[in-house]
Amino acid sequence: MNREHIIVLTGAGISAESGISTFRDANGLWEQHDVMEVASPQGWQKNPELVLRFYNQRRRQLREVVPNAAHFALVELARHYQLTIITQNVDDLHERAGSTNVLHLHGELRKVRSEKDASYIIPWEDDLHWGDHCPQGGQLRPHIVWFGEVVPNMYPASALLETADRVIIIGTSMQVYPAASLIGYAPAGCPVHYIDPQPSLNWELQQSTRLEVIPEKATIGVRNLVDRLLSQ
Repeated sequence: MNREHIIVLTGAGISAESGISTFRDANGLWEQHDVMEVASPQGWQKNPELVLRFYNQRRRQLREVVPNAAHFALVELARHYQLTIITQNVDDLHERAGSTNVLHLHGELRKVRSEKDASYIIPWEDDLHWGDHCPQGGQLRPHIVWFGEVVPNMYPASALLETADRVIIIGTSMQVYPAASLIGYAPAGCPVHYIDPQPSLNWELQQSTRLEVIPEKATIGVRNLVDRLLSQ
C-alpha cells in the first residue's frame, strides 16, 4: 500500500447523486422549512415535534437511497492509500459503500443523543418521538450539530488535515464555516483536488499553491481522479 495519507472532505454534492436533497435550495429553504425551524436549538425549543418529524422523514429517505459510484471509488482508493474521509454529511452512505475511516463533522442521522447526557449517543433506525428518553430520563434528540452549536469534531478534523499528504474535496461549496476553514490546516504545498460542478474558491483554497479544480459532478470527477492516482 502507498502510505501517502489522503484526506477526503465531502459535502452534500456527493450524496445528491444518490437522491438525497442538498442542504438548501435556491429559496433558502430546507425541504420547505426555514433552516432555523428545524436545525437550531431555538427551533428545537420552540417546536420539538416539528424537528423530530423533519428528521424522521430524513431518516426514512436515507433507507431508500444507496451509495453511488463516487462513494465506491473512494473505497477502491482506500485499498491502495491511507485514506481518511471527513464529511459534512449526516448520512451513512460512505459507510454503506464500505469506507471504514469516516469522521462526521455535523453528526449522524442514524444516531440520537440525550439532552441530559451529551455523551449518551446510540444508533437509532426508527422514528424518534417526544417522550423517548435515555435511561437517565433525558429526552432523546437527533445527533445532529445544529446552527449555533459547537462542532465537536472540528479539533480532530483539523489535526487530521495537518497530517495530509494530499487533499480531495468533493461536492461542497467550501463556504460554510467552520468546516470551510479545514483546508487551511493542510501542510503548505500539499496537493489539493477540488471536485464540484460549480467550484467556489474561498480564501483558504486560494492560498493552496498546488490546487487542481475539477469542475465535474462527483461520480465523474472522483472516478477520473481515482483512476489517475491508481495509475501512478
